Parts: sequence; C-alpha cells; structure tokens
Amino acid sequence: MTISINTSDRDLKARHRALWASGDYPAVADVIAPLGTRLVEALAIASGETVLDVAAGAGNVAIPAARTGASVIATDLTPELLDTGRHLAAREQLDITWRTADAEALPMPDAAFDVVTSCVGVMFAPFHQRGADEITRACRSGGRIGLINWTPTGFIGELFTTMKPYAPTPPPGASAPVLWGDADHVRKLFGDKLAHAEFRTEKLIVDRFDNGAEFRDFFKATYGPTIVAFRNIADDPERVAELDAAMAALADRYLAGGVMEWEYLLMTAHIR
Repeated sequence: MTISINTSDRDLKARHRALWASGDYPAVADVIAPLGTRLVEALAIASGETVLDVAAGAGNVAIPAARTGASVIATDLTPELLDTGRHLAAREQLDITWRTADAEALPMPDAAFDVVTSCVGVMFAPFHQRGADEITRACRSGGRIGLINWTPTGFIGELFTTMKPYAPTPPPGASAPVLWGDADHVRKLFGDKLAHAEFRTEKLIVDRFDNGAEFRDFFKATYGPTIVAFRNIADDPERVAELDAAMAALADRYLAGGVMEWEYLLMTAHIR
C-alpha cells in the first residue's frame, strides 16, 4: 500500500522528528519502562510470533517482546531513538529489526504480522485515523493489536492541558494526543475492524520525584513536548514563570509520599 506524502506533511514530520530527538527521551522511557512489559504480557506475545511495534521509541515494547522469542520489527519516526533501542537490545543479544518509519505511512505489507503494538507512541502522530488504519492494515486477520496511551483525565493528560496554551499551534486537522486514551475515541477510529476489544484503565506507579519542581525540571531537560513548549515562550519571561509554576503545582498535586500515579488506557483486541 502506498500513501502519498505532500510537502506540508514532510515538513510536519521533520518537526516531529526534531521534537522527539530533543532532550533525552530515553531517560523518560526508563521511567515508563514497566508499560512495555505490561503490554507484552497483556497480549501474551509468544515465541515464533511476528510483532510490529509502531512508534517504538527506544524499544520499551520491542525489547520485552523479543525476550519471549518473538520476531520483532520496531519502527519509529526518530532514528536517534532507534539507535538507543538498538544499543539496549545488543546488550542482551536480542535480534530486533529497527526501522525508521512514519506511523501514518508504514512501509509494511498488508496483513504481515501476528501482533501490532504501540505504547504511548502512535498517540503522538497528528492524524489519528491514519495511524489506526495503518495498525489494522499491518495486522493479519485474527491477529492481535495492543495499545497503551495516556488518558485525558490522568496526570500526563493534565500535563498536556497545562502545556497547551504555551505550546506551538498544532497543524490543521491534528487531534489531541490524549484522545487515544479515551475508549470511545479509539472505538470510533477502529470501527468494525476489531473483535473482542477490551479496554482497561490502569495506573503506572512512579516513585522518581520528591517534589513537583524536581519533576518539572526533569521533563524540561528530557521530554520533547515540554522542551518545545518552553522554547516557544523563551522570549517571554513571565509566561516561562507561569508554566514553571503550573507544572510544579500539577506534579505536587499528584505526589503523595514520593509516589505518583500516571493513568493510562490499555487496549487489546483481535482483528476481524
């Protein structure tokens, strides 16, 4: 299947690639690493299966999937993240194929995989229907798909709401990433292509931060969307101070005894 990519799309993808290459996303991936293992377990990925991990980042799903003996291809728009994943996999002598690819235009044959996954990855592709269509296209009939995405009402969802007034304007037609954490939105994206779809709201326990300011400073240094938001207002010290205070206050509200709960939606389903 060939998807036409116009000049504006190429420019948008270049900006997204630069966003995720900024900072130190692998440090963030280390915080959320349990999500990858959770998705592999929820899908019961097994030896001999073919797995496509979409928007794989540094391999939070691809690596535990490969540990099962599955044959794994990990794709991401940002080659710098794949380089990190490649290095991590090599430490364990895991055989994973790492391939630079757009989640909205995957260079994969139709119905080629037993399992297709994405863990807080495809949600950041701007045009949700394209991403959903590509995930289903790549999975064989009777195969399984599994997604983990931040919910709109959880901590990361609130973080994006907090950053939105300070961030660059999204492109026309783009949807908010955290809509992927709304079960009704996801059902509409996949329509009648799914069978036995299950949605579970769960929470990731994070114990890395003592206070809100520590969380804010970590994300300012490592997380692409936060870096871009602050860069967008860098010439306005008052707005920088506002966002600084708002992020710290939000994190303090979620912290209890040095522990935070980050809510996510886990979806598992079969392709009809």
